[in-house]
Amino acid sequence: MNLLADEGVDRQIVALLRQDGHDVLYVAELEPGVDDNRVFDEANRINALLITADKDFGEMVFRQGSVRAGVLLLRLAGLSPSTKAGIVSTIIQERGIEMLGSFSVISPGMVRIRKK
Repeated sequence: MNLLADEGVDRQIVALLRQDGHDVLYVAELEPGVDDNRVFDEANRINALLITADKDFGEMVFRQGSVRAGVLLLRLAGLSPSTKAGIVSTIIQERGIEMLGSFSVISPGMVRIRKK
């Protein structure tokens, strides 16, 4: 799966997704501090599911109304980075196809997928 991880995503999540065989670009490695609009535009340009912990992307999706591959919002505060990585990896393996073109939220014990 083609993924773009925002810089606020834990490095362990990125590493595990890469280990799982996903193509993951990581904003923290490419251009830290880049504007959210540019991250959103890049995800659309390369047709990548955007993984973020930043709620502002949800507002952008619904305000701009255009998201190609989708946005996955992580609401996993308080969990260890390795626990978060395991959760995200498992859910993307099990439900990643459903997330394409959608706004999805992962929180402890729950996954919500809202199709656009």
